[in-house]
Amino acid sequence: MAGSTIRAPAVPLPMLQTLRPIASLLLGVALLLGGTGLLNTLIQLQGSTLGFSDTLLGALTSAYYLGFLAGTFIGPPLVRRIGHIRAFGFYAATCACGVLLHALAEAPALWMVLRVVVGMALVGLYTVIESWLNAQAGPTQRGSVFASYMMVNLGALAVAQQLLRVDLDPVLLLFVLSGLLVTASTLPVLITRMSQPVLAPTPRLAVRRLFATAPTAGVGAIVSGLAMGAFWGMVPVWGMRIGLDAAEIGTYMSVAIVGGAALQIPLGRLSDRRDRRLALAIVCALACALALAAPLTADLRLTPYAIAFLYGGMAFAVYPIVVAHLLDHLSPEEVLAASSSVLLLNGLGSAIGPLIAGALMGALGPGVLFAWFAATQGGLGAYALYRYYAFRRARALEPHFQPMLRTTPEALGLIVENENADGATPADPEAGSQAPTPPR
Repeated sequence: MAGSTIRAPAVPLPMLQTLRPIASLLLGVALLLGGTGLLNTLIQLQGSTLGFSDTLLGALTSAYYLGFLAGTFIGPPLVRRIGHIRAFGFYAATCACGVLLHALAEAPALWMVLRVVVGMALVGLYTVIESWLNAQAGPTQRGSVFASYMMVNLGALAVAQQLLRVDLDPVLLLFVLSGLLVTASTLPVLITRMSQPVLAPTPRLAVRRLFATAPTAGVGAIVSGLAMGAFWGMVPVWGMRIGLDAAEIGTYMSVAIVGGAALQIPLGRLSDRRDRRLALAIVCALACALALAAPLTADLRLTPYAIAFLYGGMAFAVYPIVVAHLLDHLSPEEVLAASSSVLLLNGLGSAIGPLIAGALMGALGPGVLFAWFAATQGGLGAYALYRYYAFRRARALEPHFQPMLRTTPEALGLIVENENADGATPADPEAGSQAPTPPR
């Protein structure tokens, strides 16, 4: 209309308003994962350059996961005693020292100890971050907060692999870069004005009860760890053995991680629409086929990256489907205890997997790594299919898949209350009980 100004209505920005209070934590996560993501690949590459055997390189990854497991018991009491900010500073300083000490000595025994220390420190940092995010996010915001956290987590891991392209001489300066990023992660956290939450004790569900309630979840947690522990620890070694340089290995890892991030939602929807055991069998079968195809196409130009993308998508989806399947069979009061126990099983698998894969690679050659992936994921797929046909029942209500990584039990709190808001869960198809579970 002439002579008048038409003003567009203000557009609310709920997502921005949700993320603004936790921006400092998410920035700290990005810097932390940038440093440790670089470190985890760099250790395998540098160890291979120093002449470490494949078995020893697998043991280094196993030591990291043993530290991670130990940290799940040690970390929470310390956080409760000294508070979140001081605990974050303590663990970040410990982690940075562990990172930098790798550059000062090349003794395998020392590196083994440092991997345990870094694993313990990192799980302590995850405990601080995830419990703090839990406290900051309201029940209606937890889904958005968790999705943002996952995007930052996987994005930082993918970008970290590209830091291997940084041309530093000597290459040990990359350890310094990793340590700087870990140290820098404390800056946004230490200046935050967020109030510190109280970390509640996390109970554990008896493992026997877990297997009795959802055996597919128990087996899946262990086998997923066997495969993914070997993936994080031994794929860089495989790349070195077949002649890839550090930049190519970093790109390969980045593509697999991006595939894991990109395909979790569609694969999650698949598991939401079908019995999760059937969805797990399908995903594992595809991961098995891709793992078998990977060494056959290693000499082609772009095909290995396409396979890495698809394999990462399948492999990264296994653990969240397993967790979602477990949640289908539990009451709300058991969820956090169960998440802690399934995390423990997954961690045990992650500690054992690199040891076995490294020993096999040392004895039979690097190509056997993908045979290990095919065997573990193919075996899990076969078991899930057996459970599907043995206990086939239709689910009555809407499920609750959530994309996730294995970090600490606190991560589950980001979604539990949001899912407890509106309903009840399906009957327990495996145990035959009508137990309420967290609704959407």
